[in-house]
Amino acid sequence: MQVIISHVNTDFDALASMIAAKKLYPNAPLVISDKQDNRVQRFLNIYRDTLDFVRDIHVDWDEVTEMIIVDVASLSRLGKLPKDFDEKKRKFIVYDHHPKRETDVAYDEGIVEPVGAAVTLLLEEIQKQGLPISQFEASLFGLGIYTDTGNFTYKNTTARDLLMAGYLIENGMSLEMVQRFSEEVLKPEQQELLDHLLSETTIHEVDGLEIAVSSWQLKKPQNGLATITTRLLKTKGTDAAITVVKMKNNVHVVGRANSDRITLLPILQMFGGGGHKHAGSATVKKGDLENVLNELTDHLDLMLKPAISAREIMTHPVKTLSPDTTIEEAGQLMYRYGHSGYPIVADDRLVGLITRRDLDKGNHHGLGHAPVKGYMTTNVITIDPSTTAEQIQELVIEHNIGRLPVVEDGKMVGIVTRTNIIEMLHSDTFSDESDEKSDVSQHHLQEVMESQLSEDVFSLLKEIGEIASRMDIPVFLIGGIVRDILLDKPNDDIDIVVEGNGILFAKNLQEEYGGEVLEHESFGTATWLHPSELSIDLTSSRLEYYERPASLPNVETSTLEEDLQRRDFTINAMAIRLNVDTFGELIDPFGGREDIREEKIKVLHNISFIEDPTRIFRAVRFEGRFQFRMDEQTEKLALNSIENVIHLTAPRIVEEMKRLFKEGNPSDVIRRLFELQFWQQFGIKDEAEGSACMIAEKLQALYHEHSADRQGSQLDWFPYFLLPFYCGSSLHAVQKFALTKQDMKLLKEIEGLKQFGHWSEADQIGDYHPLLKHVSEEAIFFILAAEKMEKQQLVIDYVNRRYHLPKYLTGEDLVKLGHKPGPSFSEILLKVEVGQLNGKIASKEQAQEWLTEHFLYSKQI
Repeated sequence: MQVIISHVNTDFDALASMIAAKKLYPNAPLVISDKQDNRVQRFLNIYRDTLDFVRDIHVDWDEVTEMIIVDVASLSRLGKLPKDFDEKKRKFIVYDHHPKRETDVAYDEGIVEPVGAAVTLLLEEIQKQGLPISQFEASLFGLGIYTDTGNFTYKNTTARDLLMAGYLIENGMSLEMVQRFSEEVLKPEQQELLDHLLSETTIHEVDGLEIAVSSWQLKKPQNGLATITTRLLKTKGTDAAITVVKMKNNVHVVGRANSDRITLLPILQMFGGGGHKHAGSATVKKGDLENVLNELTDHLDLMLKPAISAREIMTHPVKTLSPDTTIEEAGQLMYRYGHSGYPIVADDRLVGLITRRDLDKGNHHGLGHAPVKGYMTTNVITIDPSTTAEQIQELVIEHNIGRLPVVEDGKMVGIVTRTNIIEMLHSDTFSDESDEKSDVSQHHLQEVMESQLSEDVFSLLKEIGEIASRMDIPVFLIGGIVRDILLDKPNDDIDIVVEGNGILFAKNLQEEYGGEVLEHESFGTATWLHPSELSIDLTSSRLEYYERPASLPNVETSTLEEDLQRRDFTINAMAIRLNVDTFGELIDPFGGREDIREEKIKVLHNISFIEDPTRIFRAVRFEGRFQFRMDEQTEKLALNSIENVIHLTAPRIVEEMKRLFKEGNPSDVIRRLFELQFWQQFGIKDEAEGSACMIAEKLQALYHEHSADRQGSQLDWFPYFLLPFYCGSSLHAVQKFALTKQDMKLLKEIEGLKQFGHWSEADQIGDYHPLLKHVSEEAIFFILAAEKMEKQQLVIDYVNRRYHLPKYLTGEDLVKLGHKPGPSFSEILLKVEVGQLNGKIASKEQAQEWLTEHFLYSKQI
């Protein structure tokens, strides 16, 4: 016989999961204990006759051969099983969403996965099988999802829960019923118990967190302790609340928490219980209330993560101003570095703070020349390096301030801003170190690095980290190689950023391991050529600022954080720590890893393309290289900024175009640049897109087919770049991009061939030679692709025969034959080549015969 069963103190997720399991296993009776959550009791008081349950004490367990267990995986939490219950004689099917525990039953079938509610797992199976559900069932299933995810606010909520909620709404879920029964209403006896617990609460402060612990003893069992504990947490306003209540012979422990630093599971598992990170319970059978309470309070530290301190999240070193800095200068610095405020320091002591708002007041009164000391705030709230993140948040909220200087021994050692706090909260919210679904750890990439990098490179990075640790200098692997490690793509460009002097660090590596150091003093960079011939680029962390749009950046030394902020896209703004203690730890302040997963190209800030329009071209290049796409906001910003490309110098545009056409498919590049309105900035109309892309494909195919035997059979970038101008009748506009003699020659040849009117007049391929001998085959193929012509194959044959044309006669030969050097030599040699192309001359001897025949005074060589 099959049975469907869940845990004691049945909540809505357990009840809903049982009813959902009944849809999948229609012949299995529903087994329920006599203990239910208060809200479930209210529900069953109305709908009990609608649901067909069997009490656990009425089950003939000897007949049970198969158990479908939902919302739990431990037999000890199922209620009243016989003392002689032998699990080895039964088959178990489990649907559960709780973290796995050693005491969980070994199941034969089922799904145990981390979602917000267990009923979600069963609903996915119901949907997969196409089973119908009634409006009442949809509403009950909705109660399971809503209550176990806290209306989708708990951190265990997943996208799968939301999808199933949408599925339930489609099937008639009553939101009114969900709201009515999910509200927690206490019975009089439960309110009485809450009152007792409130009066008996002790608040323990542990590592900066407040934990309310309360205990009471009842003569008889009572339901609703989970609801009462939640009320206790809300009333006391602490970070966690734990109730310890003895009912008859058993001691019940229930915990609720709302701090990210608290995980209840370790302390509940001490008493044989379980649950979630922020909600769970345990039952100590025949336990002593005082002993359980003492043991619990002695081990409260088990459930705490170490406090995050100001030292860990602060920005340092800090950019400061002196009291005599003018308001105008302060405003320029705020714009340059993107700050909204500056600490004011005199004689190494913090004396005030100046904000953008303060500067606006001074400028409003025409006092840009005045020193900031007259407008700065002098009553500055500070913190020390050990101040916890929770305390920092309280100060920011209480005083409505955006920055807190960190002061140690009277000196400012750092600053914590709202940005630092948001980054910390973001990291804590979206990273889960226990996420078993991730194939790469959220933070540590050491194993991935070891598997993807060559043994020499990986060992060298370890050695660099060891040297840096001995020197107490933070060093980081940075840039494209970090991105490509996450993409599992090869990359030999090893870029390392040093929070300190990059050149000095390179010299230290040279002293330790040998090799050669090439210094670039003006940029604060160095290249270390390792004895193994590996090349390592070392850079002092730096920031860039732009005096005007499209200009080249000015560079200054800075912190790693500011170095990453200057990068072009989120996928390139990641770093990996190399120091010994943290080797392999990923630093990803802008969500680059998530954008890699979602195949997105995203800029770091809204004026990125305004500062440097060439980033638009790089975005297109990365789109093609990785098959990614700019996200909607980034593409919108690119379109808004594309007009600034006309302010770029021709050499900068040319360099980007070379990279684009070399790396990407030419027609795709042309099409994408049309979409981004690049060509249109030079007067080319949208209508030219179709023909330019079509010709690019034709040109690429022609050149590949007929030049495969040439060295480097790939056509250079310039002919493709010309196409939109050619199709838009704007070849004159491209002249400034023809920076080499070769490109200028090609442009002139194409202009000439466009006017060439003799294509159809030739009868033999040699007929083209007098006119096209000095025209490059790139220009000829360009015209073949761009224009329709009658004798196209004859022209193609001419180009191919010309390329392979042997030299039968030279000027020296003519001299030996008695010819006097002069302009006639060129004419004679040209006629010989025409004869060769037309098949009349096929050897040196035939060339001599032809010469003798046409010039009687020739003599035998």
